[in-house]
Amino acid sequence: MNKYIFLDFNGTIIDDVDLCVDLLNQILKKQKKPEVSIERYKSIFTFPIKKYYELAGVDFSLESFESLAQWFIKEYQPLSLKCDLYPLSVVTFQKLKEKGYHLVILSASEKNNLLEQCESFGIVPYFDAILGIDNIHASSKIGIALDYMKQNNILGRDVLFVGDTLHDLEVATSMGARCMLVSCGHQAKEVLAGGNVPIIPSISALVDSLDNVC
Repeated sequence: MNKYIFLDFNGTIIDDVDLCVDLLNQILKKQKKPEVSIERYKSIFTFPIKKYYELAGVDFSLESFESLAQWFIKEYQPLSLKCDLYPLSVVTFQKLKEKGYHLVILSASEKNNLLEQCESFGIVPYFDAILGIDNIHASSKIGIALDYMKQNNILGRDVLFVGDTLHDLEVATSMGARCMLVSCGHQAKEVLAGGNVPIIPSISALVDSLDNVC
């Protein structure tokens, strides 16, 4: 039986939470709105991104979501290359490959930006595929996952999806896959607990936790 592990990228592999909070607060400051703490950010972060902006207090009558999304990516992309991967990420990829797992990145990031990040961090060789979306608005990645699975004859029961948000659980459910969530990313552990799936501190704990789901 082929074994596949699909991994979200932002907040799961790359530690970009502080950067995203900082950019959000720049938007709020420009609009003269109260800034948010990292704790508040993790409690309201959700998909679609527009909804979380609204929860943070962003006023789209002052500037459209489309305009803000373009500004965010323009600022985010070069700065993200200076972020760190979560500790022991590469070691984890190596161990999973040694155990015979096929690894796939599945992200709501625009695919060219995602590939640039993965190349910058030197992690492309560990993955069978790096799957992103065709635009910058961070829409759902469900369709991308299902298309890839169909093209490669992958059954949901052979897949574990690891992410950092309840949206990742929704994606896993749509894939017919099992799910595990990491609490180091963009949603608070208390939020993730509502998904009733295994939660680990970071992907560095993944190898030792596989028996719980696989």
